Amino acid sequence: MMPAARESLLDAARAALARRPWSAVRMVDVAAAAGVSRQTLYNEFGSKEGLARALVRREADGYLAGAERALAAHGDPRERLTAAAEWTASVARDNALVKAMLTGCWSERLPAPTLSAVPSSSAVPAQRRADGPLPSPGDFVAIVRDRAVALLSAPGTPKAETAALARTCELVVRLALSCVAAPPGEGGVAELVRGVLHRQPV
Repeated sequence: MMPAARESLLDAARAALARRPWSAVRMVDVAAAAGVSRQTLYNEFGSKEGLARALVRREADGYLAGAERALAAHGDPRERLTAAAEWTASVARDNALVKAMLTGCWSERLPAPTLSAVPSSSAVPAQRRADGPLPSPGDFVAIVRDRAVALLSAPGTPKAETAALARTCELVVRLALSCVAAPPGEGGVAELVRGVLHRQPV
């Protein structure tokens, strides 16, 4: 099956989830919306649980790619960290699956696949990856922190400085996640993060 068809199926599943709870999303409707047979859908994902895992994996990858773009977009390290925090808060506000992944709070409307790996007999490499372990909230903190450190530290930076930068990056990521759980008032995420970074080594 073409990757484009897989993406169309995932788009259709996400659109269906926006309209009704996951428990009411039917595989036949997802297949019809994507313009493929139900058998094709099962061949690609194996089951509704497989489709859920693939959807969660895609949303996780999209969130992490956006965080990396934000970290790479600006010159000043403080602004780059602020941009990543703002991305985290905005994507979680607009995407219920990302919010659930970042906070660990899955509502009844959403699929809630187990985060541990599941046995996979899929011949589809993308599905084998989706059947692997899914990131927990703590995993997201570590992944974004480590990517931030890699993008913000120069080669040959002393270990103590890198460790201090890692602590600052983790603090910013955790602050962004707290804004996902309890949205800030006026001034928003950026003001909070800049206030913290003002006192931290970057």
